[in-house]
Amino acid sequence: MNLTKDSIWILLRKVTIPASTGSLFMTFYNLVDTYFAGKISAEALAAIAKSWPITFIALAISIGIQAGTQALISNSVGAKENKLASLYVAQSITFAVITSVIVTLFGLNFSEFLLKIMGSSEESIILTREYLDIIFYGSIIILVQLSLNGTLSAQGDTKSYRNILIISFFLNIFLNPLFIFGYGIIPAFGIAGLAISTLIAQSIGVFYLIYKVYCCKLKKFLFFECFIPKLNLLLNIFRQSVPIMFTMLMIMFGIFNIFYFVGQFGELATAGYGTAVRIEQVLLLPVIGLNTAVLSIAGQNYGAKSFNRIKEVYIKALIFGSSFMIIAGIIIYFSSSLVISLFTSDPVVINSGALYLKVAALIGPIYPVFFITSALFQALKLAVYSLYMTIMRLTLMPFMFLWYVINIRGGDYQDIFYTIMATNWFMGLLVLAFIPFFLKNRLNMSFKKLFIF
Repeated sequence: MNLTKDSIWILLRKVTIPASTGSLFMTFYNLVDTYFAGKISAEALAAIAKSWPITFIALAISIGIQAGTQALISNSVGAKENKLASLYVAQSITFAVITSVIVTLFGLNFSEFLLKIMGSSEESIILTREYLDIIFYGSIIILVQLSLNGTLSAQGDTKSYRNILIISFFLNIFLNPLFIFGYGIIPAFGIAGLAISTLIAQSIGVFYLIYKVYCCKLKKFLFFECFIPKLNLLLNIFRQSVPIMFTMLMIMFGIFNIFYFVGQFGELATAGYGTAVRIEQVLLLPVIGLNTAVLSIAGQNYGAKSFNRIKEVYIKALIFGSSFMIIAGIIIYFSSSLVISLFTSDPVVINSGALYLKVAALIGPIYPVFFITSALFQALKLAVYSLYMTIMRLTLMPFMFLWYVINIRGGDYQDIFYTIMATNWFMGLLVLAFIPFFLKNRLNMSFKKLFIF
């Protein structure tokens, strides 16, 4: 693939489909965890649901490093600076290792505090930490893996990570019951077995991605001394990655905020919402793939100064993403109860989860605006704009409105999700109104060129 010359529609297909397929199996992976947690107990299901916004901290930082790496390498490759791109490959891995130490210490020391804020009982905290502590001890594996994936994605290779996610999914089906319930010399670890299975599968993925990076064209300039910390390059990665990290952390705070209000309606409501959120990820698979594609394609074209192609990939990605979400939303709206019932037989959990899925289906068509616009900001080295957008959409506005609706107006469980729907649509339309002015100023394009294809 030539990301600066090939047809945009063809590139979107070639990059998005493998990335979306990989995301599909990542979602299946999470659903397998949810399924086996339900086999342990309803309390274990709630524990996994509440662990998600906390483990999202490690994932947020990993995605920040991946996006920062991807943006810097794609810009360098587009500008024909392969030696600099190779240095960024090595330094991003070094950065990931250093950052993983901070993530581990944070997770081990603050997870209990965060669980208490979400209203967890002492018994629930003990159960949840059995899972969380193991995940945070292995955070270095997650961070390094996504750093390596950023290197490959910057060059248009989304197939390698897809392969890892497919393999991990099938491994998880085998490893989860083995470590949860035990067999032979392997003891029964209970909910901790979910975390052990995850780290084993992720470790295999790291070795595979190391091999794929070694086989790519950037290996020509990749030597051992490249991994020695270089302050100027680490600072560049830091500046590009940190806004994305905070953007993802704002997403986590947004989820944490929703869990706070959902938790007021009981543990079973939390279990239903947590299960539904994992299912919602299936809806977002093509959008996540488009995010990767737009970042890679727009990043290289920005380095090559092909500004018309940046506009083209943004608009075509929006058309594809929103069209898919409309179709997927119709399907999930009418099958919500059936889908939730695959994971639990508890009627309260089913009703709670199905209600959120129906509202999520109505939000769906506006979701691509946020994912694809965020990728555009990152590709143009203005990741801080993604942070501003996320703070407004997922933190500031939802908290104010939810506090008013639930605590002042005495709203019900379903009012939480109708409020979320209203804030998403308002912000989405605001972002669409802002983008033409942003592209005009950043790329020095006239409004006439912005609307000509």
